[in-house]
Amino acid sequence: MNNKDTVIKDLRIYHAVSQLSRPIADATHDIDAIAFYIVEVECSNGMIGQGYLLAFEYSPNAIEGALKDIRRFVKDRKYHAYETRQLMQDYSKETEYFGNVGLNQWPLAAVNVAMWDAWAKCNKLPVYKLLGCHNHKIPVYGSGGWLNYTDQELIDEVVDYKKRGFTAVKIKVGSPDMERDIRRLHLVKEAVGSGINIMIDANQGMDVASAIKLISSVEDLGIFWFEEPIKNTNYDGYKTIHSSTRISLAMGEREYNTIPLRELIKRDAIDLWQPDIIRIGGVDAWRDAASLAGAYGIPMLPHYYKDYDVPLLTTIPNYYGAESFDWIDAIIDNTLPVENGFATPREGDGWGFRFLHKYMTEIKSNTP
Repeated sequence: MNNKDTVIKDLRIYHAVSQLSRPIADATHDIDAIAFYIVEVECSNGMIGQGYLLAFEYSPNAIEGALKDIRRFVKDRKYHAYETRQLMQDYSKETEYFGNVGLNQWPLAAVNVAMWDAWAKCNKLPVYKLLGCHNHKIPVYGSGGWLNYTDQELIDEVVDYKKRGFTAVKIKVGSPDMERDIRRLHLVKEAVGSGINIMIDANQGMDVASAIKLISSVEDLGIFWFEEPIKNTNYDGYKTIHSSTRISLAMGEREYNTIPLRELIKRDAIDLWQPDIIRIGGVDAWRDAASLAGAYGIPMLPHYYKDYDVPLLTTIPNYYGAESFDWIDAIIDNTLPVENGFATPREGDGWGFRFLHKYMTEIKSNTP
């Protein structure tokens, strides 16, 4: 392979909407649309890599502007597909003035994921084989249980997950009426029986006292772990919940670096680390975060992006599991194999799947 073949010659941006898009709600947000931005990098040899980010309907002008900015940056500097860390370093300097922890990290991460896709394809390997593999099967759990679901919709969803072989489901909590949460968790337990683990997620919508009260109120259900019960920066609050209850705490999806992980470890206030591959900064940052968590015996249970997380989890020793949504399945060419509660990475080159162009609307840049 000629070294010049791997230079990124073009970067395209697209918008897509899930075929399953519908209004959903958690304890802190009402979400009107399940939508994504897709980045496509093209190398000089014609190899194309894709990466995507979950955007819902939030701040489209801001995120599209940030994506257009990095498009120009990457094309001007002619990075090779394998120069993922170099781009991370350079773009962090470029965006420091307006902040590189937050909005500007999303497009950087999406490009990073696309570069890994392209580089693995150049090597005719799946990403997980390029990185090396510890394990080939990863536990996955069915996610959902949105607060705006009716009781019947909630039951239908968890029963469907059970029928499909999932052995764990996650349910949203944090309703203004705690009794509603308690009642619905009992309904879920009754519907799925003893062979299914139940987890709960408050999306930071509770305070310390209410989180402890909820945990105590459903202790008989054997809730497996509690995700983001309170504000992500309330490290001492996590310590209080952890020391006052017997439930495992999961946290990390809102984080753009590993500072919160270090703070929670110091307080013995975390059991599962849940980085979001896009917020944390892409594949390289995800793996750095996994290494830090592993050094302290904290398993990885990343947020949302199963199509990237499953192959990456097979490359680390401290894997725990992955979150499963079906939101992109109808707009890609190859869905992730899931059987009996386990997912296996795709065998195709790169990430092993691509978004179908008939569902993608290109976002034109203001510059050539």
